[in-house]
Amino acid sequence: MNKTSSRPLAPALQGQILTIALVIISYVITFGSELPSLTPLRTGLLIGLGIVYAVVYLACAERCERSGSPAAMAAFFAVQITIGTAILYLSENRAWLLMLPLAGNSVAWFPRRWMLVTCAAILAAMGLAMGLFVLTIVGPDGEQLAPIDSGLFWITILQNVLAYSGAIAFVIIFTGIAVREREARDEVERLATELRDANRQLREYAIQAGELATLKERTRLAREIHDGLGHYLTAINMQIQAGRAVLEHNRETALDALDKAQTLAQEGLAEVRRSVAALRASPLDTRPLPEAVGDLVDECRAAGIATDYAVLGEVRALDLQAEQVLYRAAQEGMTNMRKHAQASRAEVTLAYPEAGRDTEMARLTVRDYGVGSGDPSGGFGLVGIRERVRLLGGEIHIETASGEGFTLAVEVPG
Repeated sequence: MNKTSSRPLAPALQGQILTIALVIISYVITFGSELPSLTPLRTGLLIGLGIVYAVVYLACAERCERSGSPAAMAAFFAVQITIGTAILYLSENRAWLLMLPLAGNSVAWFPRRWMLVTCAAILAAMGLAMGLFVLTIVGPDGEQLAPIDSGLFWITILQNVLAYSGAIAFVIIFTGIAVREREARDEVERLATELRDANRQLREYAIQAGELATLKERTRLAREIHDGLGHYLTAINMQIQAGRAVLEHNRETALDALDKAQTLAQEGLAEVRRSVAALRASPLDTRPLPEAVGDLVDECRAAGIATDYAVLGEVRALDLQAEQVLYRAAQEGMTNMRKHAQASRAEVTLAYPEAGRDTEMARLTVRDYGVGSGDPSGGFGLVGIRERVRLLGGEIHIETASGEGFTLAVEVPG
């Protein structure tokens, strides 16, 4: 069985239904009472004015509200209050309920000052209708029953204004509550829509960032394979060619070239294994960051570079992405150091952020005392590190010059 969801009616439609209901109730009350003044002519006029009042409201109220034109809204109220005053006069104020929707509209349409002016005009019309009636009281034969002085006219107006002011105040208060509730609901819906849009954009940005990081990593690995494995394969090919060239004349030299080719092949295989290992699970999955960085330092020491390693500050778990970036930065810095620095001494420092500082930044520094570089931007591998650091809101600093070593410093929020 299909289920249909119930949705609340639009405010404009609710107002139309309420107004028609109040008009019908007003006429039921009017014709249910004994009114000697209701001649056939007055009865027909009363019914006609009620139809006009309802038609004008149905045709114009929503359009005036959508247009927001002060002139159109003022004209609407002028027409409806005039028709309503005539209806109240003919019904001896028994149809007063049909004036209440106008007070509700004034709350929804106007600022407070003009709303009060409009409601005062409605009250004045309700009092004026009864005041005019007491001046023209007639019997069934159409003759005036008694002369009425002007004092009673004004007293009647005042009495009716006071009598109906409570009803108008009730409408103002509860319509104001409904308007504020509707505005609050619209604001919540607007914020929810903005939040959905923001979440959608965030997901798109996350996908783009992931694709960019993947592309950078692939490009970095391609560069490493080209620079590392390509170098080894070229050198192996040259050694084999040299060995074949002297094989018939100098067997010892040929064997020496083959031995070098084999050594280069082993080194190239180790380079491939390191590249494959970079694609596998992070070393930080099973070890803390200081220990993982320490293993990289041990590799540098095994390569003949005297490397000092220091961990500063209180060791504690950092954000997972921050630890990944620091580890990759250490890996990139020490790999470049072994390949290009020609250094005999280096320093690696891992500094944890100090507790209680406004901005807690973890810092990794890799410094070698090798040949340095004339390009302060670093190699291609550092581009990926720079992108990762920026995504975390961190900073990367590179200091180098020819003959003055190379320093890589990375700071990321901890």
